[in-house]
Amino acid sequence: MQDAGMENAYYNGLMGAVGYRKKDIGKPVIGVVNSWNDVNPGHRPFRELAQYVKDGVWAAGGTPAEFTVPAPCDGMAQLRGMQYILPQRDLIAASVEAMASAHAFDGLVLLCSCDKIVPAMLMAAAAVNVPALILTAGAMIPYDNGHDVKVTPDLKEAIGARNAGKIGEAEFQDDQENICFSCGTCSMYGTANTLGVFAEVVGLCPIGSTTMLSASGAKLRQARDVGERIVALVREGKRAREFLSREAIENGVRHVSATGGSSNFVMHVMAIAKAAGVPLTLKEFDAIQESVPVVAKFKPSSKYNLSDWHRAGGVLGTLMAIRPWLHEDVPMAFGGTLRNLLDNFTRPVDSEVIRDAEHAVLPNGCFTILYGNLAPLGAVVKKSGVDPKMYRHRGPAVVFESEEDLMERFLRGKVEPGCVLVIRYEGPKGGPGMREMSIPAAMLMGMGLHTSVAMITDGRFSGASRGPCVGHIAPEAWDGGPIAAVRDGDMIEIDLEKKLLQVELSDEELQARLAEIKRPNKPAPGILNAYRSGVQGAEAGALWLMGTEA
Repeated sequence: MQDAGMENAYYNGLMGAVGYRKKDIGKPVIGVVNSWNDVNPGHRPFRELAQYVKDGVWAAGGTPAEFTVPAPCDGMAQLRGMQYILPQRDLIAASVEAMASAHAFDGLVLLCSCDKIVPAMLMAAAAVNVPALILTAGAMIPYDNGHDVKVTPDLKEAIGARNAGKIGEAEFQDDQENICFSCGTCSMYGTANTLGVFAEVVGLCPIGSTTMLSASGAKLRQARDVGERIVALVREGKRAREFLSREAIENGVRHVSATGGSSNFVMHVMAIAKAAGVPLTLKEFDAIQESVPVVAKFKPSSKYNLSDWHRAGGVLGTLMAIRPWLHEDVPMAFGGTLRNLLDNFTRPVDSEVIRDAEHAVLPNGCFTILYGNLAPLGAVVKKSGVDPKMYRHRGPAVVFESEEDLMERFLRGKVEPGCVLVIRYEGPKGGPGMREMSIPAAMLMGMGLHTSVAMITDGRFSGASRGPCVGHIAPEAWDGGPIAAVRDGDMIEIDLEKKLLQVELSDEELQARLAEIKRPNKPAPGILNAYRSGVQGAEAGALWLMGTEA
């Protein structure tokens, strides 16, 4: 909100040039941060939704001011430009912070859906710390082929199944053409939807925003509600960090763990907490997440998709199932507290999809943070996506220096049951960009090797990955982490119960090998060189541009 003083004359003149009247500038000016583009199905709906948000802002007596940021699709970047995906999280967050701060917007509505964009917007909201709301586009329509309902990660597994001769070309082509059946976020509980639901639980995003279908009238109405509510938040003076307190973040972590969320959430929530000025270590995260039972699992770890979750009771249904573990007096941006929301919840809950705590899927969280001589600073595995047969695995290492080397083996060589595939120099610096190994992980499933072969990396896996896949190993190989010293045939032990990731070598042998290590030649062109120079380790959230000071 600007007054008519001399010091604002230049601002007023420039705003007038783009069509704003003096009386518009005197209202709360709301930055509508639109991540729309034509090449990402999760973000294409925002062209229309942004207008509904702006209509809501106008109706509530505010003035909307729309600007845009990049929004890459992780799926499209697979085996193409994946190095550029994770860096964009901090690039997007920094862009929002810079634009919002330069123009001094009174509040923000952040439109976001996909894997790096939702955490980026949360980081930006925390950094700018003005009143802010998140709106996601909603979920894709699942593909029903008459005998099975399929969503995006099934296509990755179909690649492995087709390669192994388990399905025919006709079925594979049908999957390829139809699994991404509409715009919206992929209808499974990957990183995008995990972070969208997290935003709902902490109170910055309307409940149901993530699990409802994108192609619904309810989503349009919700967008107008968000536009109206942000003006009220500005007038109430309620800033973003009020909804990103330690207690709210703990609620979000517990809920994600209780619902089998993405392994990438671990890294992103560390970064979000840092931006919000909330201290959070990897060990603290592990203690919080394992304190709660797992009451639901969704695609790819079960047959249920996002729409099934929505119909079964939605986010409030799963929150009710873990209510004893929640901080209920945290505020919600749409009014009241979490306690008020839960007290007023009356929808029936489908116990087949959402279990109560007494009939939990797992007793102590969906993640396991592993330590040992291969991961002194930690590593992450999504336990709820691992067959219990593989909770403990010991096998010989088969070492690859990149994802391309591994894919070459999958497509042209043989993978022996019992081994441990080691993919290194794929961390934040080594990649650079910490690529996700989602296609190799899904191919492992599709080839039927997920109960006999484990995969470990200093890179990461997709939120849609399942199976015995250990990622985020820290320190990474590029920084001299012990994974750099592993050789073919070394025996590796993975034990989810003991939280152990170990190579059967003495400390002396490890150190002797590390002293001889030479980094491979992995060029980092353009922005990737700056990223390699400045990014922190995965255990610290892989922070780059979004600084180290709260």
